[in-house]
Amino acid sequence: MEIIILSVFVAMLLVSLLLDLPLLLALFCGLLLFWGYGLWKKLSVKELFQLSFSGIKTARGVMTAMLVIGVMTALWRASGTIAVIISYAASLIHPSAFLLLCFLLNCAVSVLTGTSFGTAATMGTICMTMAQVMKLNLAIAGGAILAGCFFGDRWSPISTSALLVCNLSGTELLDNLKNMAKTAFIPFLACCGLYSLFGLFGTHGNGSMDIRALFESEFTLHWLCILPALAVLVISLCRVKVIITLSISIVLALALCITVQHQAIPELLRTMVYGYTAKSPDVAAMINGGGLLSMLNVVGILLISSCYAGIFRGTGLLDGMKQVLSRFATRRGNYPAVLLTSVAASAVSCNQTLAAMLVSQLCGDLYDNRSQLALDLEDSVIIVSPLIPWSIASAVPLATIGAPTASLCFACYLYLLPLWRCLSRQTGRLNKES
Repeated sequence: MEIIILSVFVAMLLVSLLLDLPLLLALFCGLLLFWGYGLWKKLSVKELFQLSFSGIKTARGVMTAMLVIGVMTALWRASGTIAVIISYAASLIHPSAFLLLCFLLNCAVSVLTGTSFGTAATMGTICMTMAQVMKLNLAIAGGAILAGCFFGDRWSPISTSALLVCNLSGTELLDNLKNMAKTAFIPFLACCGLYSLFGLFGTHGNGSMDIRALFESEFTLHWLCILPALAVLVISLCRVKVIITLSISIVLALALCITVQHQAIPELLRTMVYGYTAKSPDVAAMINGGGLLSMLNVVGILLISSCYAGIFRGTGLLDGMKQVLSRFATRRGNYPAVLLTSVAASAVSCNQTLAAMLVSQLCGDLYDNRSQLALDLEDSVIIVSPLIPWSIASAVPLATIGAPTASLCFACYLYLLPLWRCLSRQTGRLNKES
């Protein structure tokens, strides 16, 4: 019966993908399916409600943080924070080292903003436009952008995926960031080397874009505008709670909106809810977005996925798969088991959030060391999801920047990190997994 239920769920997701239906609809139908399984297992409606709510309680802190991040990113746009970051960063781009700088700049913006989608819509869009002007290989440029976008999606103090992993593993964000830096160092250097080689053997013209002049038509580009992003990085190092850190950044951004950008309070309130809307169409194409409402779809996905987590625990739906994975982990190790599960979960769930929750459910019992579980989740499911062509983790950024699907082949960081983890385990460079 369990195999039938899971197969029907996968079919729902695939039909939703093929018919371009909202993912939330498929996930809601899946919730009804799993409730039906719970009733078949003789659980009462009250017990199913309790199981669902227990899953929601586990992730409510992350959902709150997501909504606050939506408000913060809107104000970062309105205050000129993102415009200043992009203007300074774009001035560093030189044709002879474009692909390397493209990767590094998207890494930097994604760390500062904590969002792969937001990075793709801002720095990613700029880099892809410049690649077109320079007549570069768009697949390679798209791969460099995608890799950079997910560098910060994995390793940023305000990344929602990093917060989700902390919640799933019961660990501290700063400790996880330190552990992630250790495993990412060699893959990051190798990735820089590869993009340098691609740039040396590529062809490029002399096209350029005056990004600063474009943004100056919309914002006052003062150096103070970088303070909201800088505050997040500095305060996070002091082990301050995420919500407090984000709130301080919001206050700074609001102050800049009023004093530097001279925006009215009613306009700012609308921006916080609906997101920032630029007056210039050219600027709007790169920087519009954010806001409380922009996060509702993501929060909805997390809300329903959290219900799954509680139901799976209460009904034992995944127990059979857990036993198979436990045997595999005994022979091959925990990380290979988590990586294999991540590929399958990402392929069937079509989104990063649900995939992370499924992998945590299936593989969490393999670990006594929760920090190791958090690291293995970050080094597997968080960066594997964007390699699945039909997952929204890859489809949305690629569509945003206008890159071909072939770009996935050149998102080197997303391959090199799991490869390095597997090689390191074999050579004994990492500690033995718990």
